[in-house]
Amino acid sequence: MMTLTEKILARAAGKAQVKAGDNVWVKADTLMTHDVCGPGTIGVFKREFGEHARVWDKERIVIIPDHYIFTADSRSNRNVDILRDFVREQGLKYFYDVIDDPEGKWVFNPAQGLLKKQYGSQYAGVCHTALAQRGHTRPGEVLFGTDSHTCMAGAFNQFATGIGNTDAGFVMGTGKLLIKVPETMHFRLEGSLQPGVMAKDVILHIIGEIGFDGATYRAMQFDGEGARSLSVDDRMTVANMAIEAGGKNGIFEFDEKTEAYVRHRTETNGTRSEYEPVERDASENFFSEHVIDLDKLEPTVACHPDPGNRRLARELSDLGLDRAYIGSCTGGKTSDFIAFAEVIRGKSVVIDTFGVPATPEIVDELKSTMWDGTSVWQIMTDAGVQMTENAGCSACLGGPVDTFGRMNKPLKCISATNRNFPGRMGHKESQVFLASPATVAASALTGKVTDPRDL
Repeated sequence: MMTLTEKILARAAGKAQVKAGDNVWVKADTLMTHDVCGPGTIGVFKREFGEHARVWDKERIVIIPDHYIFTADSRSNRNVDILRDFVREQGLKYFYDVIDDPEGKWVFNPAQGLLKKQYGSQYAGVCHTALAQRGHTRPGEVLFGTDSHTCMAGAFNQFATGIGNTDAGFVMGTGKLLIKVPETMHFRLEGSLQPGVMAKDVILHIIGEIGFDGATYRAMQFDGEGARSLSVDDRMTVANMAIEAGGKNGIFEFDEKTEAYVRHRTETNGTRSEYEPVERDASENFFSEHVIDLDKLEPTVACHPDPGNRRLARELSDLGLDRAYIGSCTGGKTSDFIAFAEVIRGKSVVIDTFGVPATPEIVDELKSTMWDGTSVWQIMTDAGVQMTENAGCSACLGGPVDTFGRMNKPLKCISATNRNFPGRMGHKESQVFLASPATVAASALTGKVTDPRDL
């Protein structure tokens, strides 16, 4: 009997059955690329298929500039222009451009500053969050993306994984890729999260248990009553960081929450609405079994220099910090900012704190969600958080030196992002401590790692 991942790959390969270790050609349902890897992918595609070759399906390629956008670095700006030229040449349907002029050039204006929005009506923000919001994640399908955190879409009962430019160039031309079927590690989640504990704590706990290479080239299947109790946003957080354990993909079961989210997003955006989820078999062949009791989890931190270096927040109360950061595909969703705002409301941060919503839609939601007549956005800024309207990846992965929130000198930062290898958020001697939005908020108020339950 097959696991969820095996079922999707068998279907995409046109086979009745596959098992871990099989090498199979699978059909892609969607290919996503962005401004960092898109130009390279396009280069590979043209080199291998010909300068005037056509893509395999112009409605199944989604291009989302999001990484190095709000910077005066001219080469970064040029990357968006390369994408626009290719989209125009190929007649691609889904390109979420930074500007509205299809014939224009993208130029960031540093004189306007980093806080006020500098994008047009099509811009979508961080690719992984935008894929879901714009109706491109569908249960039972195969999604390839030129970004390691593409696995976030596994929250939607989808096989979603990151690939390199060479593979992406091949998919762009053929719609297929040769995949080795991964072994599946089974994570049965039981119980429910206690106050002050978030989905980020779940995945940091799991990576701490198995190590940051403990799931290398394996599928991580999350199910059970605890998984069903998680919101769609929570599942996205957990699936997103499967790669931080080396995972090929993370995947959740399909349920009514998945169905409601996908229906809403495909209807709102006019994207393909038909799909076929995969259900669990009565018996599945797992590489390993793990039971996670959500009731027993506590606020957790991944310490420098890797996501597996796990400690409880309450064990780090003497660790002083220079900076706090909330944002990214993992930690920049509306629910993440609301959890952060609940902790800091009516108080003031004591260290530099940066907030970067993942998408323009989230910017709008934070400005329109009112608590006693004050917007969540205002609650954040009143507490001293530097909030930017320029949704995107920003300092999560460093970027050019003028990137909002980037660490340009050795600092200690507690962050709601997803990766903390040396140099990840800027200076190679800086240190990043990964935590939930609630833990980041509590720590921003005290200037040291703080368990949000203490506040």
